[in-house]
Amino acid sequence: MNLSISVLGRLFCVFIESLPLCRGIGMTGRLMVETGQMTVIRQMTYQPVGRRAATVETMTFDRLRELNDGGTQRADFHVLAVVDAGHGSVTVDFLRHPLQERSAVWVAPGAVHRWDDIAGVAGHVVLFVPTAPVTHATRELVGSPDLVAHWNIPDADWPFVDTARNHLLLEASAPPGDSSTELPEILLSALIARLRPPHAEARSINPVFRLFRSSVEAHYREHHDAGYYARTLGYAPRTLSRAVQQVTGRSAKAYIVDRIVLEAKRLLAHDRLTAAACANTLGFPDASNFSVFFRKATGMRPGAWQATVAVE
Repeated sequence: MNLSISVLGRLFCVFIESLPLCRGIGMTGRLMVETGQMTVIRQMTYQPVGRRAATVETMTFDRLRELNDGGTQRADFHVLAVVDAGHGSVTVDFLRHPLQERSAVWVAPGAVHRWDDIAGVAGHVVLFVPTAPVTHATRELVGSPDLVAHWNIPDADWPFVDTARNHLLLEASAPPGDSSTELPEILLSALIARLRPPHAEARSINPVFRLFRSSVEAHYREHHDAGYYARTLGYAPRTLSRAVQQVTGRSAKAYIVDRIVLEAKRLLAHDRLTAAACANTLGFPDASNFSVFFRKATGMRPGAWQATVAVE
């Protein structure tokens, strides 16, 4: 589709200059030194114009393959992929996930990701802004800060997923004058509902966890202890931990630690911040305190972990 042609790959500048219909995605590059080489960390921004402000776009893995150069990207929109066949991998926030027949990938805004070994992968990629889904359940799911990045689609669900995906593709390919901007959003919501991301139901029906998750996302840079969130939300610490454990399999404290570590890794790897700068950004009193925290959580000092990422 027009909006998505320029999304992934080193040919962005060529496409943006030669194909004016590619103007929907904006990109800025951040340079990172990797063992003597300069690598662009791509920041993609969803900037729809005209009729294509419908907020949903699609592309095939064939197109992704043409544009992909194995680089790392970070977008301010959602990337949802459905794999029909083949094998490959995608790395999302430093975790590598296998791509295989009848599997799904969901990359949330802000997550850094890289597509690898996708020469034999067939399927489709859907790009959409956070406000695109139209149902309460799908909007709540899309708003989750800890979306599952990869899962296998059960055989019993596949016919429904395939039909929902094909209906979205058909509607997205309609000429501008023949389609309502609402239809792709409605069909996107149907596809998300049929894909059944793991734990989506538990998250949507657990109000304690919903409140905790939102509060952590808003305040994890300033508040690192579970007690603060229990007091702020008005729950006993045990009640809060039980709710978090039920949904995530982790304690409230572990959930907070994991969120801080993820952001620290993003800052170290992609913004190339020092330990001192990370400490300041993430609310630690000094670099030493942050380093102890990071080493306890990951087994490595921040500088050492940053070095391992730089040589990948």
